[in-house]
Amino acid sequence: MKNRLLSVLALVISVAVLAGPASAQTPAAEPPAAAEPAAEPKTPNVLWLEEIEAQPWNTGGNFWLPTPAAEEADPSDFMFYAVLGLSIFFFTGVTIATVYFVIKYRARPGHKAQPSPSHNDTLEITWTVIPTIICVFLFLGGWRGYLAFTAERGGALQIDVTGQKWAWSFTYPNGTVDNNLHVPVGQPVRLRMTSTDVLHSFYVPNFRVKQDLVPRRYTYLQFTPTRPGVYRLYCTEYCGKDHSMMKVRVIVHETGGYERYLATVEERSATLPPVELGKQLYEKKGCAACHSIDGSPRVGPSWKGIWGESAKMADGSTATVDAQYIKTAIEEPNAQKRAEFAGGQMTSYAGLLSEKEIAGLIAYIESLK
Repeated sequence: MKNRLLSVLALVISVAVLAGPASAQTPAAEPPAAAEPAAEPKTPNVLWLEEIEAQPWNTGGNFWLPTPAAEEADPSDFMFYAVLGLSIFFFTGVTIATVYFVIKYRARPGHKAQPSPSHNDTLEITWTVIPTIICVFLFLGGWRGYLAFTAERGGALQIDVTGQKWAWSFTYPNGTVDNNLHVPVGQPVRLRMTSTDVLHSFYVPNFRVKQDLVPRRYTYLQFTPTRPGVYRLYCTEYCGKDHSMMKVRVIVHETGGYERYLATVEERSATLPPVELGKQLYEKKGCAACHSIDGSPRVGPSWKGIWGESAKMADGSTATVDAQYIKTAIEEPNAQKRAEFAGGQMTSYAGLLSEKEIAGLIAYIESLK
């Protein structure tokens, strides 16, 4: 019995000895993977502006008109509803009278046709005076509305607007350039507008304002925003293949928001890496309308993989796509036309882009390998 107990005890000790090292030799935990470098945090101002620019535009309104968002909308809406009301009134009256007379004076047995009147002074005066009064009323209302958004007024914020195929460019008093229109609520805004190529037309339905942009001359438009929000700006003059791409945002800021916007743009431009700046310009300056970044040709050559290649020009010469070539293509696009795109016509961006922005585009194109 004693020997059996000793044998069992020895067996237990052997198992414990064998199990101990095994349990102690558990695989060591893998070292944690090296953390990816954190992206440079964005300042609250930059995040605020990005959130504002990403907001959906206002789609409210009624069956007839979108939500009014400017002082100039009131006289315009009044005239619209006045003309609509007059049209409904006279259409209904004429229709009822016509149906009534057709039934009353229809041909019937025992009734002879009455002789038609040849003249009636009262009727002649009535249908001359009443339409004249209505036309004068419509003219005065339309003229008043026209002056509201064209006559210059003091204290207005002036913004320069440039239209081109196929993008808008807005230059603010401090030199900031953007492709979205930012304006303060409650302050008159005066736009000085021109075009670099063909006719364009500035139209914001919520403001009820519309004005053509004409090459080599200035046209003017003004309005006073009354409702903060994001609204849509359209080009309503057909200007070529990507005319429908000229839709950008009009952002009406709350009190103090416009000044914060200008400060934020300066801050973002100062801290943005060149490649990121170039990417932003590609998306905002209308470059995407003519140049893809996936290798597919559009109106102009794709930017993907063109850095360093030897391009054949329309005059038979060749040129290496480098920084100088791209800078020239931006500022003097017709000075070096590639053979396969000789029929296209690119608008010059000379004076519309700063040296820093051109350098950003060059860096972005170089990165698309």
